[in-house]
Amino acid sequence: MNNPKQPKPLLTGVHYRPRKRDEKEKFEPTQFQDSIIQGLNETGSDLEAVARFLDASGAKLDYRRYAETLFDILVAGGMLAPGGTLADNVTRTDVCVFAAQENLETIRAYALVFNKLIRRYKYLERGFEEEIKKLLLFLKGFTESERTKLAMLTGILLSNGTLSASILSSLFNENLVKEGVSAAFAVKLFKSWISQKDINAVGGSLRKVGMNSRLLELFPPNKQNYDHFVKYFTDADLKELSDFVRGQQSLGARKEIQKELQDQMARGDPIKEIITYAKEEMKKSGISEQTTISIVWVSVMAAVEWNKKEELITEQAIKHLKQYSPLLAAFTTQGQSELTLLLKIQEYCYDNIQFMKTFQKIVVLFYKADVLSEEAILKWYKEPSTAKGRSIFLEQMKKFVEWLKNAEEESESESEED
Repeated sequence: MNNPKQPKPLLTGVHYRPRKRDEKEKFEPTQFQDSIIQGLNETGSDLEAVARFLDASGAKLDYRRYAETLFDILVAGGMLAPGGTLADNVTRTDVCVFAAQENLETIRAYALVFNKLIRRYKYLERGFEEEIKKLLLFLKGFTESERTKLAMLTGILLSNGTLSASILSSLFNENLVKEGVSAAFAVKLFKSWISQKDINAVGGSLRKVGMNSRLLELFPPNKQNYDHFVKYFTDADLKELSDFVRGQQSLGARKEIQKELQDQMARGDPIKEIITYAKEEMKKSGISEQTTISIVWVSVMAAVEWNKKEELITEQAIKHLKQYSPLLAAFTTQGQSELTLLLKIQEYCYDNIQFMKTFQKIVVLFYKADVLSEEAILKWYKEPSTAKGRSIFLEQMKKFVEWLKNAEEESESESEED
């Protein structure tokens, strides 16, 4: 017999509190803003007191939830509306970067406030980078003085590692680039950055995030060339940055040339065609013969899979290098280029241990093939250079150098008799 299902008894007079995870806390940035601004106004212009206030407030206020509001206030004095203007009908403070004096010393003091805050509340690090990216997109909404102070601040924070150079991606915004805002801002930013760190450190930070190859994007497509970049930043008294970019161009060109040379050798292209290509690229890229011979040497040595057995390497190397001697000879028309090649051979034989006994044989081959002159070989022998395996290679070259000296003396005595 089926009993009808009995309804469950209802509990009356019991009040259930919702679980905490079911409660949705209201987003109240205005209340948060009022608390921060009141505290900042009370501290006044004493930035050490500001740092202490921000440190203490993090224990009471939800910095994680209101990070954007916090950074808006510290930079601009209040919450920013889309586009970069201060939101209407809200309290604001003059204890902020935009209201500060426009000089590096003052902005450096503000940078220290950000450093202390982010060291204390590490979770703010990412939110701060997002804030700076946003502020860079808002540049058109700021005054010229505000842009200058933001550029100074950003440069200082890039120099001490508080910010990553990846934030520069915001400057590639099409509208900012088109109106020249990006390039003008970059001048001030890099001046600030380079005033704190040298160009090598700046270049290292740019390379770390791949920004070194994107700097031309600060200009519209029709001006994205190295000549324009170099002139613009040199005229703005930033020759260090111009030289860095010129070096990047040269590095890029060298990589391209090396790749193409290796492809040509793999295809078995005629040596004359390879020489013509390399000479044209050398002229077009403005790279020296010394740089070119280094590229050619690396390309030639990378064009073959070397035998792992030391006793077979010498025969393989001589056969391979004899084939490409005319190519190497085309780029050793200057004494310095010959010395550069000698040093490259020395480094290669030292770094690739199976070639240690082959150095002398390569040099003799190149002497006979008119790639290296006796003057260059004797100069390399006499003058200290790279220490890599030098004592071993000097010993290898001893008999050949003596022969060269004797041949030279005989030639001189014959000349005197004539």
